[in-house]
Amino acid sequence: MDVLDPATPDDMTLDLAPGKPRLEAGSPQPLGANWTGRGTNFAVFSAHAERVELCLFDGGGRDEIGRIELPSRTGDLWHGFLPARFGGPGLQYGYRVHGPYDPARGLRFNPSKLLVDPCAQSLRGNFEWHPSLHGAVRGRDDQPSLDDSAPHVPRAEVVDGSFDWAKVRSPNVPWRDTIIYEVHVKGFTQRHPAVPPHLRGKFLGLAEPAVIGYLQRLGVTTIELMPVQAFVSEQFLAERGLANYWGYNSLAWFAPEPSYAVEDAVTEFKTMVRALHQAGFEVILDVVFNHTAEGNEHGPTLSLRGFDNSVYYRLPADNRAQYVNFSGCGNTINFDEPAVRAMVIDCLRYWATDMRVDGFRFDLAPILGRDANGFSRAAPFFAALRADPQLAYLKLIAEPWDVGAGGYQLGSFPVGWAEWNDRYRDTVRAFWRGDRPLVGAFVERFAGSSDLFRARGRKPTASINYIAAHDGFTLHDTVTYSDRHNEANLEGNRDGHAHNLSANYGVQGPTEDPVILATRARQARNLLATVFLSQGVPMLMAGDEFGRTQQGNNNAYCQDNEINWIDWTLAERNAPWIAFVRRLIDLRKSRLWLRRDTFLKGTLRGVDTRDVTWLHPSGREMTESDWNDSRLAAIAVLLNGAAARSTRNGDLLIAFNADVTPAQMTLPAGPEGSAWGVLFDTSHAQPPRAMASLAAGTRLALQPQSTVLLESRAV
Repeated sequence: MDVLDPATPDDMTLDLAPGKPRLEAGSPQPLGANWTGRGTNFAVFSAHAERVELCLFDGGGRDEIGRIELPSRTGDLWHGFLPARFGGPGLQYGYRVHGPYDPARGLRFNPSKLLVDPCAQSLRGNFEWHPSLHGAVRGRDDQPSLDDSAPHVPRAEVVDGSFDWAKVRSPNVPWRDTIIYEVHVKGFTQRHPAVPPHLRGKFLGLAEPAVIGYLQRLGVTTIELMPVQAFVSEQFLAERGLANYWGYNSLAWFAPEPSYAVEDAVTEFKTMVRALHQAGFEVILDVVFNHTAEGNEHGPTLSLRGFDNSVYYRLPADNRAQYVNFSGCGNTINFDEPAVRAMVIDCLRYWATDMRVDGFRFDLAPILGRDANGFSRAAPFFAALRADPQLAYLKLIAEPWDVGAGGYQLGSFPVGWAEWNDRYRDTVRAFWRGDRPLVGAFVERFAGSSDLFRARGRKPTASINYIAAHDGFTLHDTVTYSDRHNEANLEGNRDGHAHNLSANYGVQGPTEDPVILATRARQARNLLATVFLSQGVPMLMAGDEFGRTQQGNNNAYCQDNEINWIDWTLAERNAPWIAFVRRLIDLRKSRLWLRRDTFLKGTLRGVDTRDVTWLHPSGREMTESDWNDSRLAAIAVLLNGAAARSTRNGDLLIAFNADVTPAQMTLPAGPEGSAWGVLFDTSHAQPPRAMASLAAGTRLALQPQSTVLLESRAV
């Protein structure tokens, strides 16, 4: 055994003298470094390696104090066991993997490169870009670089996963009741005045009482965290003085991002989850399994590439020295390989059981279901998820597109999955901007997108409805900028997409014009109202409820600064925005008819009663010619409240006028002995103080670009 002195962890030395015992055989499962109480089991996968060395570091992680060859191989799993007296939790380590360097065969082994354990649960130390990170000599892909990369990569750390959850359980919010709030861990609290400075931008910042209290008052149910798996910035960003702020550039899938921790990322992440669960919130992680930070053939050798490039990555059959790039980030994880699928399932299970998260949003999710023939909802990875009892009933959300051929797969994911619905976003933005004709498309999206999700028994809750998310304009910027302003990204304003479906209403960017400001605020209310009144699952991006801006940047992935950090002074200045969102959330929670888990059918229920009726402004039911009328910009939906009588709610009538001119809506008949009362009108910043009674047949004035919600009440 190579001997470490556990009594002096800051000055550990390794005795490699002849005759000393080596690592014990250990177990091939589980992968990673797993503390058992009597020692640490190390196990990694490599199908083509010739030998694997475990590299141990001193207590500060600075110096490599010894290398021990993993003594056992079971199939393609290499493993060994280090007894407790030689090191346990807190021990820092890495790997050097020996094998052929032959890019033409897809093999890129290079023991000069210190590798991060693909299943590391914690990372220590900083990552820095350096020429030694590259596996090949610059300009000579066929010649390996012999420069040692160890000084420039983080070390994996052995973790003691014990934690007191204090009997706190997940709230397990049903899909129909779910309201998602997309949050960036750093950006949400970096400028929060009530969060102690040392906790701002950290996991523990989200656990602060002031933050949790705000979320509770807002009324959302489910916190979706942008990537928290350990990530690094791309080299081209570092060279420009920028950073990958969003985090979609993973280095270690099992490890929480170290920069979000004060000291111990694993314990602090669990503390955050416990606090959010105790307060009634679910936690969903945005996970990145489609590519890694190693990029293309010119990228660094940090982990998977050095362990077994030809297995972990999808390589072109006719040129295995290069990479298939369905991610747009240089490489693509190879879900054809059973070992890759198994490791990702293990990772998800770890986050779900040890870290206790409630679900996952999968970035560029079609890659998970790709094989040589393209995407399939019957792909082995999806089947494995469905068969796993610890994962099958978590919330699973797909970003249903990647950049490969046939990569747009909205509506194609298996039963049990939800999907980000970008057609909803685009149609609703375009409708309120005034594009024509869009009434029919708007109604389809409002009603839950049955054209996309009804097949194979899926429900309206398969549609994640949103107006704005991290990728693109914020809600404020959607009604403030007609074009992107990405100059700060240093790409000549060429990055980001141009199809924003936004409008500035007279002035590009900030203005003091009261008419323009009023129009923008009204349009923001229309967009928000549409999201929270639609069938499906609403998602709100953090800060959109009080007018957060990115100054027109619609691709702010590289801006780790005040462009992205939420300005909490806006919460005071735009308090009416917050009050309006809280009103919408309260209405959605209290009206069962706004959150169905079956699609609206428009069919008869009982005598002369429909679950939904679409009304022309004249008060009559829409006809085929009405649906094809390119001039029509106003429509109403009548939702019959019969299924929600136990909640003492009546019928709901929602009237939309997307035109720049007023419209008249003739109110239909409600239940016998009832009249209509206005719950809100987006042409006013504040809801009405009292519900006036409006009889059937009354001509209701719809102000330009406005939404009115009415409810029938007994008189």
